[in-house]
Amino acid sequence: MERCAEWERKTRETAVAVRLQLEGSGTAEIATGIGFFDHLLDALCRHAGLDLSVKTTGDLEVDGHHTVEDTGIVLGKAFDAALGDRSGIRRFGYACCPLDEALVRAVVDISGRGGFYFTTVLPLAQVGAFAGELLPEFFRALALNGHFTLHLDLLKGENQHHLQEAAMKAFAIAWREAVMVQAAQRGVPSTKGTLR
Repeated sequence: MERCAEWERKTRETAVAVRLQLEGSGTAEIATGIGFFDHLLDALCRHAGLDLSVKTTGDLEVDGHHTVEDTGIVLGKAFDAALGDRSGIRRFGYACCPLDEALVRAVVDISGRGGFYFTTVLPLAQVGAFAGELLPEFFRALALNGHFTLHLDLLKGENQHHLQEAAMKAFAIAWREAVMVQAAQRGVPSTKGTLR
């Protein structure tokens, strides 16, 4: 079973095109114009086992907000489309990911309802051209448009690069677990009978 999707969105501020395959080899073709954001999305591919192409052009002369948020919107819609009716998925995923002194916990529920809940041990600061405040903006857009719940807790850390990268890796591992198809799972894992 191939779970793939393509999604595009164009506004006066950005143009975003995403192509993904949920069961991939971790191949990434990422170009957003923000180096550290590209690095984070590459980590997502490798640790979630996705094949992903992201091409975003945005009004970076203003700042990175529209570029990051709109990439999250489009990627979330592609995730949603690739999952289809969600039949046979595990639904829940959990990961704790360290990166040296940093430690992050991510919990995912492919619930059909978008929600993002975030805590951090220290204010997020800029890494390269990526403003730290954009990390939760990306995940919020991703979860709301992907119709899943994400709890992301940055538990400890001192180095901003480590903390933010650990957040992406923890999410990636939890996502991979949640979308895994289980042979023994029949139908949709919900008492409602739907996760849409």
